[in-house]
Amino acid sequence: MSARAIATWLSGPVLRAAPEGAFVLREAVLVGEQRLLGEVIRVARDEITIQVYEDTSGLRLGEVVQGTERLLSVRLGPGILGGIFDGLLRPIAFDPNDPETAWVQPGLHQRAPGRFHFRPSVAVGDRLAPGAVLGEVAPEAEPGPERDLAERGPAGSGPADEAEAAPRLRQRCLLPPDAQPGELIALAAAGDVLEDAPIGRMRAADGSEYAIRLAHPWPVRLPRPVAKRLPADEPMLTGQRILDCLFPIARGGTASIPGGFGTGKTVLLETIAKWCDADVIVYVGCGERGNELAGLLAEFLELEDPRSGRPLLERTVVIANTSNMPVAAREASIYTGITVAEYFRDQGLDVALMADSTSRWAEALREVSGRLGELPGEGGYPAYLSSRLADFYERAARVETLAGAQGSVSVMGAVSPPSGDFSEPVTNHTRRYVGGLWALDVRRAQSRFYPAIDPLSSYSNSVQDLARWWHREGCTRWEALRRRFLTLLEAEARLERMARIIGRDAMPAPQRVTLLAAQLVNEAFLRQSAFSAIDRFASPQRQAVMMRLIGRFIEEAEGLLERGVAPEHLAGAPVFRALIRMGEEIGEGDWERFSALDRELTATAHRLVEEVEAVQAEQSEQTEGDANAGQGAA
Repeated sequence: MSARAIATWLSGPVLRAAPEGAFVLREAVLVGEQRLLGEVIRVARDEITIQVYEDTSGLRLGEVVQGTERLLSVRLGPGILGGIFDGLLRPIAFDPNDPETAWVQPGLHQRAPGRFHFRPSVAVGDRLAPGAVLGEVAPEAEPGPERDLAERGPAGSGPADEAEAAPRLRQRCLLPPDAQPGELIALAAAGDVLEDAPIGRMRAADGSEYAIRLAHPWPVRLPRPVAKRLPADEPMLTGQRILDCLFPIARGGTASIPGGFGTGKTVLLETIAKWCDADVIVYVGCGERGNELAGLLAEFLELEDPRSGRPLLERTVVIANTSNMPVAAREASIYTGITVAEYFRDQGLDVALMADSTSRWAEALREVSGRLGELPGEGGYPAYLSSRLADFYERAARVETLAGAQGSVSVMGAVSPPSGDFSEPVTNHTRRYVGGLWALDVRRAQSRFYPAIDPLSSYSNSVQDLARWWHREGCTRWEALRRRFLTLLEAEARLERMARIIGRDAMPAPQRVTLLAAQLVNEAFLRQSAFSAIDRFASPQRQAVMMRLIGRFIEEAEGLLERGVAPEHLAGAPVFRALIRMGEEIGEGDWERFSALDRELTATAHRLVEEVEAVQAEQSEQTEGDANAGQGAA
C-alpha cells in the first residue's frame, strides 16, 4: 500500500508534510481532495517537501498527501503527435460550446486515450528485448496515403511536389525500454485499438506475464536508454543560410539563441520548425506571454508542411506553459519536452526540440528555490542551475536505438537575458554546454535585418565534423568560403568605425573593396526574408551555389583592384545588383540563371579591365605626345 502524509506547511507551490510511511525522492504524489499532482523534491527523517504542479489555491493544512510509488511520469504514445499540451502533457483544447475546456482541469493527470490502426510487425512466439518494435500505428479516422519511416525523403529536399499525394507519418509501437525481455505469447491482429488497451502479452524469463499497450509511461527526469551514441557528423539543415553555412548545428547537436526583447527569437524558432529537415517538431513554450503563445499556436494550425502539403501541426507536439500557469509546472515542462523528443527518437526519427525560453524555466527554478529557503547563487539563481542546464542539453544526441535504428534529438534553446546582457548567469552557463551560439543583435533587428544573428558573436563547434558532409555534397570549398566570409565581416566591423570618421571615399582602395565584399555577403547571403516565397527556404545545393558566386565576386574584385579598376566601378555594374538580389529572384533548381549570373560576372570583369586598359593606353599616348611636343619645342 502506498504511503501517505499530512500537510503541515504551505507556501505557493511548495508544501511540507509529515509522512506516514516511506516516500522516494522524485516520487509523484496526489495532494488533497482534488488529487493535485505533485512531486517529492526533498526527503528528511520526519518531513517531506513537495512541489505541486497545479494551482494550490484553497489547499489548507491537514490535507492528505497520497504517494503513488512511481516517479513523476508522462504517458507516451501515438496520441501525442499533433497535440497541444501543458507542461505535464495534459491536453489543452478549446470547444466553443464548452468554455471550461480552455483550461486544464485540476486533478487531470493524463490525456484521454485515442484510437489508432495497429499493424503488427512481430508474431507470437518471438523473443523480444526492451525497445523492440511491435508494429506500426496510424490515425484511425484519416484514410489516405501514409509514409513509412523507412521511406523518408532526402535531407533538405525542400517543399514537396504538389502533384504527389500528401503522406502522413506512420509511427511505431515500441516495447517499453524498462520492460523485461521475454517471449511474446499473445498479440492483437491488425485493426483499430485504443491507445491504452492491451494489444498483447509477454512472458518474462522468470515466468511472470505482463500486458503491452500502444502507450507506456516514462519518468520525465530519467533519460531513455539507447544502444550507443553516434558521432554528430551530419547537419540538421534549417534552410537558413547564416545557420547552415556559417553556424551549423549537427543532427543530434545543441544550440542556444540568446537575444533581447524584440530581436526575433520566436520568429526564428518558428522558421526553423517549418523548414528544418526533422521528422518531428517538439515546441516547448516555457513561461512566455499567453497572447504570444496563442498567436504562435494559431500560426501552427494554419502553417502548411512544405514537405507534405499537410498541416504542419500533424508532425508537431506543442507543450504550452504560459507565464500565468503554475510556476512549478513551468520547471517540469522542459523535461517533459525532452522526454517526448526521446520517445520519437527511439522510433528511428530525427526530432528537433525548440525551448522558448530557458530563461523563464530558470526563473521558475529560482522562485521554487527561494520558497525552499536555499542559499541563492549568482543572480539569485540556485547553485545547481549549471548542473540542471547540463542535464537538459546532455539529452540531445544522435543515437542507435535499442531496436537498432538510428534517431536523433537536436535541441535549440532560446535565452532571454535581461537588457540583452549576455554575461548574465543563464546565458553564461548555457554557453558552456551547447555546441553552437546564435546570438541575436538588437541593432540588426532594429534595422529590419532578418535573421538578426550577429556573425561576430556567434559560433559553432561542429564545423570540422560537418565539413566532410558538405564536401560529399559537392561544395569542396565550403569551409574555406565560410572562413573567408567571417574574416570579411570582422574586417568590416573595424573599417566601419573609420568610415564614419573620414568617409568611405577617403579610404584606400583595398579597404573599399573589403567593405564592398562584406556588403555583398550581408545583403545577398546573410539576409533572408521569412516572408519571401522564393527566399524563405534555401536548399544546401542553392546555398553552395550562392557561396561560390559570392566567393568568385570577391576574387574578381581583388584581381580587378590589382589591375587598376576602382571598387566603385564594380559596385555600379548591373551584375553587383543582380548578385545582391539573387536570393529573392532565383529560386530552387533554377541553375541556369545562376550560371548566367556567373558568366555575366566574368564578362563584367573583362569589360572593366578593357576599359581601364583603354584609359591607361590613352593616357600613355597623351603623355608620350606631350613629351614629344616638349622635345620639339626645345
